[in-house]
Amino acid sequence: MNLGELTYLLESGSDRIGALDFQLSATKYIPRISDQASLEELMQSAERVEKGIPLQPDLDLALQHGSSLGGARPKALISSNHNKCIAKFSTSGDLYNVVKAEFIAMRLAKLVGLDVANVKLTRALGKDVLLIERFDREKAPQGWRRKAIVSALTLFGMDEMMAPFASSYQDLAEIIRLRFPDPARALRELYGRMVFNILCGNTDDHARNHAAFWDGKNLTLTPAYDICPQPRTGQEASQAMLIHGGNKMSQLTVCLEAAPNFLLDTKRATEIIKHQVRSIRDHWNEVCDEAHLTETDRLFFWQRQFLNPFAFFGLPAEIGGN
Repeated sequence: MNLGELTYLLESGSDRIGALDFQLSATKYIPRISDQASLEELMQSAERVEKGIPLQPDLDLALQHGSSLGGARPKALISSNHNKCIAKFSTSGDLYNVVKAEFIAMRLAKLVGLDVANVKLTRALGKDVLLIERFDREKAPQGWRRKAIVSALTLFGMDEMMAPFASSYQDLAEIIRLRFPDPARALRELYGRMVFNILCGNTDDHARNHAAFWDGKNLTLTPAYDICPQPRTGQEASQAMLIHGGNKMSQLTVCLEAAPNFLLDTKRATEIIKHQVRSIRDHWNEVCDEAHLTETDRLFFWQRQFLNPFAFFGLPAEIGGN
């Protein structure tokens, strides 16, 4: 049986990302919110299972059966009195520690000075769990308030089929120049995110993984999210979005060529790159220790996903450092 688009919209959860919800009535609001696990239940999940006490449905589905929120990674909504999080879980099919890789990338992104969603690493039922604080919700005296978000895919006016071939950082930069209240600042941030994606091996930087808040008048970048190093067997790689012209190769030389699109000259763009490379090197062991990453995993990530030599081809040696 083929289901129509309206059915999908009306069956979607009311606590979806962003501010949109879909209702049968134009005047009466009935939220469709599934039971959300608490942070306390997440931490006590192993003990509850041992005692035969049921987990919350979303947490049970994500921890023991698969994914409750869609996407490739099992996940669940987690809440407390103070914040709301998306929990991502490791799986038995992971060939490397994907959850810790994303945690390390997100922490390093914040340490290089980017605006990034807050993350925390914990464990439940013997699995690593990454908690990502939701920035589309804010606590208000009367309860939780939604914040409207539009993805870059929406800003481009593209569908899913067009995006892999036509979406670009260059076009997103043009939208920022035209529609954002402080374009210079937003462009520096976006340029930094583009550079960091290359330096950490995140080639999944597609148009749905960039977004902006919409307050009814202005657009502003949301914190960065889903910065996750991707599997890599060799050196050559390309980003999900075009960087400059028709070029999407994961190389910093392409970023330097694109700098004018972000209102940056070569000197300033080079300073951003050098700062990020230096910061990643300086904080690498500290963040790996924070993630309790084994020496084997550190060797697996270092200069394969993080600071892969392919990113530096064609650049002066002093930019890459040693």
